Amino acid sequence: MSVGLRIRAAAAADCALVFDFVRELAAYEKLADEVSATAGDLERALFAPQPRVFCDIAEWDGAPAGFALWFYNFSTFRGRHGIYLEDLFVRPAFRGKGLGKALLAQLAARAVKEGCARLDWSVLDWNAPSIDFYKSLGAVALDGWTGFRLTGEALTRLAHTR
Repeated sequence: MSVGLRIRAAAAADCALVFDFVRELAAYEKLADEVSATAGDLERALFAPQPRVFCDIAEWDGAPAGFALWFYNFSTFRGRHGIYLEDLFVRPAFRGKGLGKALLAQLAARAVKEGCARLDWSVLDWNAPSIDFYKSLGAVALDGWTGFRLTGEALTRLAHTR
């Protein structure tokens, strides 16, 4: 008997699964060597007493098929929170079944229900299938904006500048 799609909040018992999804996403994005997190790191972040990051799991016929990991951000221009989608991944065997769209729709519904101003995410510029998918949903690329990041030595150096 087929049950199809189910989306649920991740539970503490899912930490190893979430970590597997992260590694699979990193491999897909050709960034596997950049993963330094552990399943324990994800468990501490997702299930802290007051977590600041959240995860939804997509299952297909009971099998873990994908995930969305997200957190709240804030728009000073809008004066309201938004949701930032850090990771969205559907395992290759489950693609084409609407799971990615369902995970995004779940987050969009949360954003609307909670009065959030927007739902944001980034996509690698070479990932044409994902870019086309996002555009088909009505998402627009943020032309004119360049993302920046401080990590490692540069982050530490700036932190010690006062």
